[in-house]
Amino acid sequence: MPTSELGQIIVMVYVALAVGIANICLLFGLLHSYWKTYKEVKSGFTIGLLYFASVLILQNIVSTIFLAFPLIIPIEFNGPEIGGPRLPLLLINIVQLVALTILFKITRK
Repeated sequence: MPTSELGQIIVMVYVALAVGIANICLLFGLLHSYWKTYKEVKSGFTIGLLYFASVLILQNIVSTIFLAFPLIIPIEFNGPEIGGPRLPLLLINIVQLVALTILFKITRK
């Protein structure tokens, strides 16, 4: 594999990790906000929001760990990276980051 292609993959992995960690931080912020609201209101809707944020935190932790594998355990890449799972996960995480940022902003008002 050419060095420039390997460098691009490593940069993509670091960007994916940064986005994943940002998503996890936003979700913990939302979880905290929902918990404060639940303690005041005790509504079923707020419990649903707590479950929703908890499941998304779990999903983001698992996908971020999966994205970190090439940094922890060196993996030989065979074939084009575009067909690999890292680019689609990065794109999904970026869309999720935008959505969570919007949700976080409207929740905190």
